[in-house]
Amino acid sequence: MLRCIAVDDEPLALDLLEDNIRQIPYLQLEAKCKNAIEAIEILRRENIDLIFLDIQMPGLTGLQFIQSLTVKPMIILITAYDQYALEGFNLDVIDYLVKPVSFERFLKACEKAYQYQKLKKGGSAAEVEKEDYFFIKCDNAIEKVYYKDLLLVEGMMNYVTLHTTNRKMIVYMTIKSMLEQLPADKFLKVQKSYIVNLEAIKSIEGNALSVGNQKITIGQAYRDEVLSRIVKDKMIRRT
Repeated sequence: MLRCIAVDDEPLALDLLEDNIRQIPYLQLEAKCKNAIEAIEILRRENIDLIFLDIQMPGLTGLQFIQSLTVKPMIILITAYDQYALEGFNLDVIDYLVKPVSFERFLKACEKAYQYQKLKKGGSAAEVEKEDYFFIKCDNAIEKVYYKDLLLVEGMMNYVTLHTTNRKMIVYMTIKSMLEQLPADKFLKVQKSYIVNLEAIKSIEGNALSVGNQKITIGQAYRDEVLSRIVKDKMIRRT
C-alpha cells in the first residue's frame, strides 16, 4: 500500500485526483492539500510514500516545494504546463503528467511508483519485471488482468476490446495506447486493429493466426516482423 497526498490549489483538480486515487487498490489517500505549506505540515506528521503535486501554486511552487524537502517521497507532477518537464525530471520525479490527464495515463504513472517502491523495499529489478498482471478501468471498476489470460486486443476507433480466456472487456482507450503499456516481449501488433499474445498463438495458416477460437489475418505491412517474432529459432526442420 502506498500512502499518498494530493497537492493542488484548484478544488476541482483536487476532487478529480481524489476520485482517481480511490479507484486504485494499492493507493491510500491520507490528505488533500491546497498548497505546499499544508503539504509540509502533513509530511512532518505522517510517513508519506507518494505525492501528487501541481506546479503552479501561489506562494511556494511545486518545484520549489520539492527542492525544500530533505526527505523526499516519490513525486508525480500533474500540471497544465509542459515546459517544466525537464526541470521536474532533474528533480527525480517519478512521472510528469500534463492536464487533462486520462485515467489510463494516471494509472500508468501510479504503476511506475508502485514498482519503484517494490525495488526500494528489496525486490530485484528482475523480480519487478516478472509482474504478471496489470490493472485497467472497465465500466466503473478497476479490473485486474493477468497477461497469461489476455489472448488478444481488438481496436475499434477510440475503444479496445480485451479478449481474455473467460471474458471480454471494452475499454475506452486507443489500440496505440494499449500497445505502449503492454510488455513488448509478450505482445505483438499483427495488423492495424489487433494485438496478440505471442504465447496464445496456436498456429499459422497461410496469412492467418489462430488465437483462442479466432482467426486473425496478418497485415501485409506487419508480416515479416510477425513471422520473425513468432517463429524465431523455434522451427524444427527436417535433417
